[in-house]
Amino acid sequence: MSSVCLSMEGGAAASAPAALPYYVAFSQLLGLTLVAVTGAWLGLYRGGIAWESDLQFNAHPLCMVIGLVFLQGDALLVYRVFRNEAKRTTKVLHGLLHVFALVIALVGLVAVFDYHRKKGYADLYSLHSWCGILVFVLYFVQWLVGFTFFLFPGAPFSLRSRYRPQHIFFGAAIFLLSVGTALLGLKEALLFNLGDKYSAFEPEGVLANVLGLLLACFGGAVLYILTRADWKRPSQAEEQALSMDFKTLTEGDSPGSQ
Repeated sequence: MSSVCLSMEGGAAASAPAALPYYVAFSQLLGLTLVAVTGAWLGLYRGGIAWESDLQFNAHPLCMVIGLVFLQGDALLVYRVFRNEAKRTTKVLHGLLHVFALVIALVGLVAVFDYHRKKGYADLYSLHSWCGILVFVLYFVQWLVGFTFFLFPGAPFSLRSRYRPQHIFFGAAIFLLSVGTALLGLKEALLFNLGDKYSAFEPEGVLANVLGLLLACFGGAVLYILTRADWKRPSQAEEQALSMDFKTLTEGDSPGSQ
């Protein structure tokens, strides 16, 4: 009887909230526009991207926006979008998107360090660079620990349950720090390249300001979707059964006594 109730509860909660698809679609529209405007800014005002030239640096902002902002945000939304798929499949997709984000971000880091080496510029002196390294290290550690706890076979269920709240918190915190670091880098680039002309409403400055607003709006949209408690992925019947079985083994309770 209790298993039937669990199935009915899981099935009732499985349907997506009416507004959720619209908010997710809006976030994707913002994210794609963000990537497009970043490319437009680099193409129109920075000469485009070419690895073996002075344009190598331009790979850095594009890779960071794609990897540590857009793809990271989408990885966080996986559990809101894929509500009825098998938990294992959703975990793998979540982890893969984070891997793609890490690889693309690594390309962006290599681009800026290699460019600085060729030009003889100093590294890691600005607040943007300090925050950037912090973001990348935290992101890598977050992925590594998440893989160990949630995808690596044999991780104890008790440890997963205790770590899950921290994993969720740090995932959102690192994402917000990524957006903030991107905004710092954008401001730094504008001050270096425009100087006093920035206050004269130069077209590049206006476009970059729009880019900054898109960064903030995309970050806000993702965070809003994540923090809506009623939009969380509902527990499937088998997940609830596993949780009850674990409680029975550790506390001596019986499923029928709940």
